[in-house]
Amino acid sequence: MPVPAGLNYDAWLGSTPEVYYTLDRVMPLKGFDRPGWLRMEQFGAGMITGWGAHHVDTAHWGMNTEYTGPVEIWGEAEFPTHGLWDVHGKFLTHAIYANGVTMDISGDFPNGIKWYGTEGSLFVTRDEQASPTAGPGDKAKVEPLVASNAKILDSVIGPDEIHLYTSTEQHANWLECIHTRKQPTAPVEIGHRACSACLLHHIAMKTKRRLHWDPEQERFHNDDEANAMLSRPQRSPYTFT
Repeated sequence: MPVPAGLNYDAWLGSTPEVYYTLDRVMPLKGFDRPGWLRMEQFGAGMITGWGAHHVDTAHWGMNTEYTGPVEIWGEAEFPTHGLWDVHGKFLTHAIYANGVTMDISGDFPNGIKWYGTEGSLFVTRDEQASPTAGPGDKAKVEPLVASNAKILDSVIGPDEIHLYTSTEQHANWLECIHTRKQPTAPVEIGHRACSACLLHHIAMKTKRRLHWDPEQERFHNDDEANAMLSRPQRSPYTFT
């Protein structure tokens, strides 16, 4: 298709391979429907990162693993067999962390994070969200914080117990940290660990086997094929290191 006026398509492709322009690869010219690039591995990894990045960082926070990553990952996923879009469809993946905590991720789960502990479970989400099967614009009102035992929500954290970073509004926290130079609620390293964990799940989908990860070296153990998937070739002049 002809490249729209005003779009520098070469720059839009950036470091990814040069491919022909078509609307389904880029984004709608009008409206806010889900763009095609979200469904192409050339530009991302599908909803494991699309929604995963929103949730894994919070899950890591609750697991006390926000500065590390899993040590073992495996799972399965469905992938398209034809057409332009090629990211995963339905999936279920699993991970184990060095502290013994396990994590399961699936697009079929309710959109949020659920922790299971010795005294019950706790589910956290946004107060208004689209369900996994909702159509465009459909919203499902949900409670943002639900516990299997109401006493969990009423419990008070003692002065000598763990107290997490307090941030009442993310934009305000960002601006405050610009002025004070203190760390924000989610520093860049936490963001990196959340996104890299999502990509590890994606690599497990692609390889279809159990992978063993060294979160210190950020390499797979004795797995050249999986390690080769940790980076991609970059197209000049949009290379970066």
